[in-house]
Amino acid sequence: MFLTDPFFWEIVVSGLLAGVMYSLVALGFVLIFKASGIFNFAQGVFALFAALTLVGFQTGQVPFAHVLSWLTGTEIHNWGAGLPTLVAILFSLGVMILLAWVVVRVVLRPLVNQEGIILFMATIGLAFVLEGLGDLMWGANVKTLDVGLPQGPSDTIIDATGMFVEKIEISAAVVAVILVVALMMFSQYTKMGRALRAVADDHQAALSVGISLETIWWIVWSIAGLVALVAGIMWGAKSGVQFSLSLIALKALPVLMLGGFTSIPGAIVGGLIIGVGEKIFELYVGPFIGGATENWFAYMLALMFLLFRPQGLFGEKIIERV
Repeated sequence: MFLTDPFFWEIVVSGLLAGVMYSLVALGFVLIFKASGIFNFAQGVFALFAALTLVGFQTGQVPFAHVLSWLTGTEIHNWGAGLPTLVAILFSLGVMILLAWVVVRVVLRPLVNQEGIILFMATIGLAFVLEGLGDLMWGANVKTLDVGLPQGPSDTIIDATGMFVEKIEISAAVVAVILVVALMMFSQYTKMGRALRAVADDHQAALSVGISLETIWWIVWSIAGLVALVAGIMWGAKSGVQFSLSLIALKALPVLMLGGFTSIPGAIVGGLIIGVGEKIFELYVGPFIGGATENWFAYMLALMFLLFRPQGLFGEKIIERV
């Protein structure tokens, strides 16, 4: 019986921890969509840009070094030994908050009251602009990100259960739980959190009671920047900071379809389902159909949900009366 097979449970745990990593990216989508109704296709690039910026601060790299060298004829690539990890993280968060302000002022403000598809296309353009900006600022080479998180297999879990589990994945799970609890507490018990929920429920009603829509957007995009920074740290520490990191946004899409576009718990549950499902499917079904099912299983599952429950597990069902 496969339920008594230790390898099966190792696959399940691995899937759960991978699902947590997907959920970290999906959280950024949910936050922005709840507050503004905008599907931010650039969230994956936000995670990439945050990770690139963090590595730049850690290593003391001069932004736009190659451009400056070409313009000035000098070869200055570093301004020093770099910043301590905690200071570099705080500086990177500051950059993401500044980026959120620029996005709201330059991209979103001129498009207020436009159709959703126009805003969605704007975020696609934003994704390519940020990717190119990250390349110009920090270079396109693969970078190592070390923030002091433990690496390698967990000896404690191996000795206790015989299962092979990466320490970095355990760290990601712990951070994700803390982040989700903090976001839910912020949403439920703070004045600003209640304002965010008011804007999400009814923009016009929120404006009528004096809530600044532009301020709310800046705050929620800043929080999404924080989530992107956390996701970038976890993914970058695990597999290196490289431009393929932006593609994790594509894996977050099925997570959102399963959990619902407006649910923070749904982003977590959807990620766990995707993570476990793709691992088990690859283990027991993959060998019979040629393998490599992890590349498309999540999208197949998302398509089934779109057919039978388009609002997702935790999303609100929309009923239009005509």
